[in-house]
Amino acid sequence: MRRFLVDNQLPDALARWIGAQGCEAEHVLALDLGQSTDLEIWMRAASRGAAIISKDEDFARLTLMRPEPVAVVWLRIGNCRTEVLLAVMAQVWPEVVRQLEAGARLIEVN
Repeated sequence: MRRFLVDNQLPDALARWIGAQGCEAEHVLALDLGQSTDLEIWMRAASRGAAIISKDEDFARLTLMRPEPVAVVWLRIGNCRTEVLLAVMAQVWPEVVRQLEAGARLIEVN
């Protein structure tokens, strides 16, 4: 089963949506990581075998700098309502999963 860690600036509704797709997803706030550094979140994802979903470019950079096999889904769609975010995710989700299964470490969603 694919696991995801949803970053702080994204809604908890995204974690619930991912769960409804048959994956395991946790929001950083549910893990008391709301005040954590990017590296702390990265290491938590690494220890759980989870991919990070974030709007934060710093996580994209960490895929180049860190040895841990953490994948990042970098959402570059700008600020939008939760309904719009979930609609975009529904459109791109099959491709995101395909790329993760193929071993991609950084997936950009525009």
